[in-house]
Amino acid sequence: MTRRDTWSLADLPAQTGRTVLVTGTTVGGLGHHTALELARRGARVVLAGRTEARLQETARVIRDEVPDAALDQVVVDLADLGSVRRGAAIASGLGPLDVLVNNPGVMGTPYHRTADGLEQQMATNHFGPFLLTGLLLPQLAASGHGRVVTVSSQMHRIARRAPLHDPRVQEGRYQRWPVYGQTKLANLLFTYELDRRLRRAEVPVKALAAHPGFASTHLAANGQYGRSSGGIASILDGAIRLVSPSTPLEGAAPSLMAATADLPGATYCGPSGLAGWSGAPQVTTSNKLSYDETAQRRLWQISEDVTGVRFP
Repeated sequence: MTRRDTWSLADLPAQTGRTVLVTGTTVGGLGHHTALELARRGARVVLAGRTEARLQETARVIRDEVPDAALDQVVVDLADLGSVRRGAAIASGLGPLDVLVNNPGVMGTPYHRTADGLEQQMATNHFGPFLLTGLLLPQLAASGHGRVVTVSSQMHRIARRAPLHDPRVQEGRYQRWPVYGQTKLANLLFTYELDRRLRRAEVPVKALAAHPGFASTHLAANGQYGRSSGGIASILDGAIRLVSPSTPLEGAAPSLMAATADLPGATYCGPSGLAGWSGAPQVTTSNKLSYDETAQRRLWQISEDVTGVRFP
């Protein structure tokens, strides 16, 4: 595909015989719709999320539309490195994986340090996916044509610098939105460095990234209030839905493109409309900071130190 070519769900090929693990699959979100469309086309989909109850709810909703969907479930809290290790150990029994969709899901949360001493957004959106990818890489390679898709955001453009400080030390006053932007920049730095390392090591896995534009998901309300309904959370959620130019399914389309289209590694997919907010997905570009190879290598080193995993 060229950068000008757009993609649609009609281009999504049959997925029979493929196994795809998708994180962040809460009903109504990007991960749910990514999983649903892959299941609709015959993939075996592994739903990965924080609680068994939410995974069961997503499975029920998917089977309402695709009664014969082949679904597995793995409890993984990306904010908890111990949970990531436990989830990956369970996933090791699933056999080869064709695709891992890293769809990390917190945005603009209040200041909080996880049990690992990491800021909540960086832990969930970067360090957890980094660890999960490293632990699942042997299964992705075993498929012979594995693919890692990491979901970033146009918000990566607000980051003024890469997050290369000590992640266990708070520098200055916590500002939730600049930190969120840094986590989304980290997704891209990780993707480009991962793909380069995979090619150099001749591992049969590609790394790609995608962003949804501005889609009407529950992410903002969940980030602000820890829920998507009730009181002011319902008001914010309703406002987001009112002004968002894209549905959750449309927001999931770039991830589906990155997961299934014939694309080279280090490709970034996003909506084709004005400012990348909406429209049919296409190959796009990220900001200048994301292509800084020195920053990519430094973030990788920090991530290895934090997670204790080294790959490829």
